[in-house]
Amino acid sequence: MYELALLAMFPGGRMLIYALPLIVVVSLVYGATRHETWPAILKHSWDTAVWIVGFMGVVFLVILISGMLG
Repeated sequence: MYELALLAMFPGGRMLIYALPLIVVVSLVYGATRHETWPAILKHSWDTAVWIVGFMGVVFLVILISGMLG
């Protein structure tokens, strides 16, 4: 029941499920190309994932605001 309410509010919500594994994989690969030890890879991967999610959020807000204005 809650899933239907969420889909009604945000119809493209299921598409975001695909973003999570992509962010994890891209962050881990990028971290592994820079470092050789697991602690350094995981720290760099976390930083990269936070940067990607933040960038996606900013782009989402820009698109949302531009859609509301025009």
